[in-house]
Amino acid sequence: MVKKKLEPQPYVKPDQLQIRENKIFSPLRQKWVPLTPEEMVRQQYLNVLLEEYGFTHDHMAEEMEVTGRGSAQARADFIIWRTPQDKAVQKSPLIIVECKAENVAIDRAVYAQGENYARLTNAPFFVTHNHRETHYWRVLHDKMPKHVEEIEGIPHADASDKEIKELIERLKVFKEDEFADLLHQCHNVIRNREKRDPVAAFDEIAKILFIKVYVERELKAKRKRQNLFSVDYLEEQLGNNPLEDLFQKTKDHYRTDRIFEPDEKLNLKPATGIEIVRLLQKYNLSDTSEDIKGIAFERFLGKTFRGEIGQFFTPRPIVEFMVRMLDPKEGDIICDPASGSGGFLIRFFEIVRQQILADADKQYKEYKVRIEADKKLSGDQKAIMLRNKFDEIQTTLDHNRDGSRLWNLANRYIYGTDANDRMARTSKMNMIMHGDGHGGVHHHDGFLNVNGIFESRFNIILTNPPFGANVEASDKILEEQVTLPDEIEREYARIFGPPYKEALARVRAAKNKPIASLFELPKARGNGLLGRIKTELLFIERCLALLKPGGRMGIVLPEGVFNNPSLAYVREFCEDRARVLAVVSLPQETFLSSGASVKASLLFLGKFNEEEAADFAAKSNAAKEEVEAKYADEIATETARLEAAITAAKEAKGSDARKAAQRELAEYRKRLEATKTREARALLKERFDYPIFMYESEKVGITATGEPDANELYPNDNLPAGMKPEDTCLELFCQFQASPNAFVFTGSKA
Repeated sequence: MVKKKLEPQPYVKPDQLQIRENKIFSPLRQKWVPLTPEEMVRQQYLNVLLEEYGFTHDHMAEEMEVTGRGSAQARADFIIWRTPQDKAVQKSPLIIVECKAENVAIDRAVYAQGENYARLTNAPFFVTHNHRETHYWRVLHDKMPKHVEEIEGIPHADASDKEIKELIERLKVFKEDEFADLLHQCHNVIRNREKRDPVAAFDEIAKILFIKVYVERELKAKRKRQNLFSVDYLEEQLGNNPLEDLFQKTKDHYRTDRIFEPDEKLNLKPATGIEIVRLLQKYNLSDTSEDIKGIAFERFLGKTFRGEIGQFFTPRPIVEFMVRMLDPKEGDIICDPASGSGGFLIRFFEIVRQQILADADKQYKEYKVRIEADKKLSGDQKAIMLRNKFDEIQTTLDHNRDGSRLWNLANRYIYGTDANDRMARTSKMNMIMHGDGHGGVHHHDGFLNVNGIFESRFNIILTNPPFGANVEASDKILEEQVTLPDEIEREYARIFGPPYKEALARVRAAKNKPIASLFELPKARGNGLLGRIKTELLFIERCLALLKPGGRMGIVLPEGVFNNPSLAYVREFCEDRARVLAVVSLPQETFLSSGASVKASLLFLGKFNEEEAADFAAKSNAAKEEVEAKYADEIATETARLEAAITAAKEAKGSDARKAAQRELAEYRKRLEATKTREARALLKERFDYPIFMYESEKVGITATGEPDANELYPNDNLPAGMKPEDTCLELFCQFQASPNAFVFTGSKA
């Protein structure tokens, strides 16, 4: 049999790659190569370089060694020269491109590899690309390694020296400190020109940031070079307010997400909007890492606008620590019933999404190793099998496909609500910027069963509830709070089934009753529903109720909850339903930058699973019975004595003596009941005993003014002097969980 030769074809468009018989043609190498997923990513990006940036084959080399020593480990995917002449004489190139398979995370290791190749070749730019995301970098060759700057893009083939310089200076990614200053400047513009308060200023800045993200995504999707979010573009447009036109397009683009009201407008004078665009235009949100975008919406807006807005922003180091303490996994369902800006939900989404992508990449690599080791298969057969496996795995990752792993993560695993409509909307916007997950975020009271948030449904609860406020007896459940459009209620019933219907029925049955009537803690303190109860205390009960058996929660609480004698009933309420996993005390100044001065601690609980609940109940009942038996004779004797005294006084018609004996009997019973309860609780603690991790922190990554600081909570790049990663609170907790009896604590750490 004569094997047919696959001849190259003329250059075609990016969506018309040359693919034949499970091979793909590499124009730069002038040969057919196996159609592996990695090769597909590479050849697709080659056509982006050709089509979008205007480079030709004569500008580039593919899979070229950069060390000169023949090392297979030092081959750049693409090397791009400024001109074909520079390539011919082997001058230093302009750009290095490092491609990775679609599910390989673009992380520090990839950045380091791209930078290394750029330094070896003296290239001023490098690109890291994996089809899902592309990052562009400028290498600072006059500084030591790791000195790079992320920029908006790379030069086009016809770029002049001036244009390259402008590119470097134009759309930089956000840096934390300068973006904080920038938002402060935007605030001042609105305050001075529009006379707006910080809350109203927040709304308008959020709208403009969302316009910016929309425009940047449009530019990238349509391969445009002109940035519409610029003063030059806006001033060229006809009409009274071109920025308002962009806002209406942004609003229309996200109309199904119900982020903005149908009649909502940008409430700024055209000149004010133009000035804010002038301040923001050189920065790029879409190509900035998701972590920094989160900072853009959470930390810096929280820092710039304190008080009413600041309270909704949990510092990111605290968010990171709390999420990592609960170690989320794919399949976990999370809820934050006081979600604020959505920080906990976003970080959960990011961590689990990365786990899913890493697992998909692992599956493919393991399959690839097995296939490539099979000597019975031809190269074509291997390419077919690898491509089929890759396509199979990618189907499970299609975020638009109902039931895929990423679709489930975004649409079925993340839930939050906030009673403040502004923050509910902001958190939805925030989550869209981070990828998705906003569909489960709602505006309603976190105490009520609405929108899929109801009892025994969640594996993880993470929240920072409002401190200091009270739930009054006059705070009642209103009709509008538990009324949903029929189509939405039907959809929730379809998704969640009978448990949802039952949960909704429970709260509807309590219409016009006090919200506190839904809870046990107000009754547990002995005052019934009279008076008021702290909001954070009801959130503790609500969070425990929302958890599935075996679920885990982390909550920020005022330190008084842990040590105030009058709140012992709250602590016992928790102990009766969950294991205390850890208590981490935070410095006084942790939340000062968010407008709160209360010293707080973090409480981590694990709700009893069925076995633990049964064990606890059995030991609790046994302790009560034992104490009851201990005092049975005494109670019988004393009760008989006092009842006899009451009878005698009644027969003697001695009213005062009878009342005195009745008071004595009542006081005796009350005193004995308290004694029995106290002793039964002490006995229960002895028999249901377990170690608790406790830690008093001093440095948690944020100063009183909101500036970055040393952080001892988890391994990071800014540990306190002399501290090792394994000595951070998170790592100690992991060691404690593995072997709690091996721990001996000294000093302030316990």
